[in-house]
Order: sequence, then structure tokens, then C-alpha cells
Amino acid sequence: MKLSNQVVLLLLFLCLLIIPACGSPKEAPSPNAEEGPTVTEEQVEEIIPTPSIPAYTAPLTGLPLEEPVVRRPLAVMINNAPAARPQSGLNGADIVYEVLAEGGVTRLVAIFQTGEEVARIGPIRSIRPYMIDLGESYHGVLVHAGASNDAYAILQRQHKEDLDEITNAGAYFWRDKSRKAPHNLYSNLEKLMEGATKRKYAIEDTEVPSYTFRNEDDPGEGNPVSKVEIKFLLNNYQVAFEYDPETKLYNRLVNGELYKDRDSDEVITATNVVVMGADHQVLDDVGRLSVNLELGGEALLFQRGKVIEGRWIRNSNDVIRFVKDNVEVPFYPGTTYFNIVPNSPEFSSHVVMQ
Repeated sequence: MKLSNQVVLLLLFLCLLIIPACGSPKEAPSPNAEEGPTVTEEQVEEIIPTPSIPAYTAPLTGLPLEEPVVRRPLAVMINNAPAARPQSGLNGADIVYEVLAEGGVTRLVAIFQTGEEVARIGPIRSIRPYMIDLGESYHGVLVHAGASNDAYAILQRQHKEDLDEITNAGAYFWRDKSRKAPHNLYSNLEKLMEGATKRKYAIEDTEVPSYTFRNEDDPGEGNPVSKVEIKFLLNNYQVAFEYDPETKLYNRLVNGELYKDRDSDEVITATNVVVMGADHQVLDDVGRLSVNLELGGEALLFQRGKVIEGRWIRNSNDVIRFVKDNVEVPFYPGTTYFNIVPNSPEFSSHVVMQ
């Protein structure tokens, strides 16, 4: 049966209306379409970089290094008399010891190997036998100006590798005319290494004893203590370390005041603070001492606002270490201060914790 022309035209018109409506509907644009594709939680985990492990770490501070450390340490005797304060360069040291000399005064033995460069170090002062022991335990070249009779006997008889402003290395030190002698003698790492080279001492050492260190995010252990006061013997040698939770460092105080570097005006800080008791014996009328650094004894370790009670030990040809239950306790990466106080009348009488 044939359709009329009018019917055919009507059918064609209806098809033209229906075909667009039968097409696939378009999706409405996402409100975040301009922000790019969405990222899944799994993809986020892949994007976040994992902390890189340093290729090398400094043996005395645990801080990251780009290259292995080969520079031999320098053990510098730093004057701590009131007339010598404030000192210069302590924030560049890896390790600092404070120990009694004689008459109640204390001296600082600063070990420099990988710390930040400083313009000068000092004032530099004389050495004692147990300070020789401390410096050599780190394989350090001993830096000093003069010595006690016993110390000179050891240096000369045993041919110690030292730089003495008085006897063998005066050209590598200088005097600051703005301060009164003998509290005005200085040097720096460059000049001291030059002096060591001139005297044909080894200036490289890859066998320096190292400590163990915690990860920075390790919560640590111990009981909360925000401040420790350390009493040696004289009232004007009272030292304190107060924890700053923002920097995770201890600020050093002397006689109740915040202690700063003479040149940079930066606060002297420490990451770890050890207070240890040792047997002291007076040798003469001047008050020169013998300090036993081999026997071991009571000690306290302060880090991250906490205190750990333990002991210090010293094995043959090694550095002093802090242990708890006969296991070495790791430090946090950074500078460590060791404070050696007498065991008399008792160790606890030299320490006040807050």
C-alpha cells in the first residue's frame, strides 16, 4: 500500500524531532572539574616523600654530613674564670666538658671536629693531666697555653701531640688587647690545623670514637625535668641548663643568667647534658687535683626535657659513655655537655632539678 505524499512528509518531520532527544545525555560538569583529577589516599601516600637517610653522620654529634668526616679533632682548654667570660666559639664545639681545675675554679675542654665554623675560640688556658686524658680519648690534638708541672711532665715525657702557645706553637695564637692577660688568648680552627700541620701531626683521623644516637622523632625516656642546676664548689661557678621545648635545646645559664657567645651574641646551647660524679683528690697546697676518669659512677642524662638516671663508664682507650642497666643510652643529634662534679660529700649535693 502506497502512502500519500502528505503522510510521508509528516513522518519525516516527526523523526527530525525525535532523533536529537534519543541521543546520549551529556553529564553535568563537576563543580571541581577545573581543579583537575581527584587524588586517592593511596596516591597521596605515594606523593609524600619519605625522609632521606643521610649518607654520613658525624661521630660525635650524630648530625648529617655530605661526606665522611676525616678531620682530626682539636681538644681546646678554655678559660672559665669570671674575667674570661663570656667565651667565644663554644657553639662550634661537638663536645664540651666542664671540670674543676684548682681552688674551686672550673675549666672547659671543648672538642672541635665537625661543628659550625667560628671566627675565634677562647680565651685559651693551661692544661692538667686529666684534661690531657679527656682530649686524647677523642684522638684530639691538645691545645693549651701552659700546664701544671705534672701535665708538662706527661706532655714532654710521652711526646704528646699538643699545641702550646708558650713552648711550641705561639705563632698560631693571638692576644685580644681589649681584654686583660691572661684572659685574652685566642685562636681558630684554621690556624690550629695549620699549626698541627707545621708540627707534622696527623690532621686526618677516621677512627675517632663515636656515640649512638636516637632518631629525631624518638620520644625518648625518663621523667620530666625542665631545668637542672649544677654546683661545683664556688658560688660564682654555678651552671644551669634550662630546656626550651620550641628549639628542643637546653639554654646554658651561668650564675642565673642566660649565657651568650662574646662574638655572635648567640645563646650557648646543648642538645644533651650529662652530669657525672667522679672521685677528686687534692694534691698540693695550691689545690691541684687528681680526677679519676676510669672508675665510673653515678650520672644523670638530660635530653628533650627529661632526665634518665644511670651511670657513666669508661673502657680502655675509649670515651666516657652514659649507660643504664649496662646498656649505652643514645644521645639526640647535636652538642653534648659533660659536667664532672665531685662525689663528695655526695653526688646528689651538686645537682638540683626542677
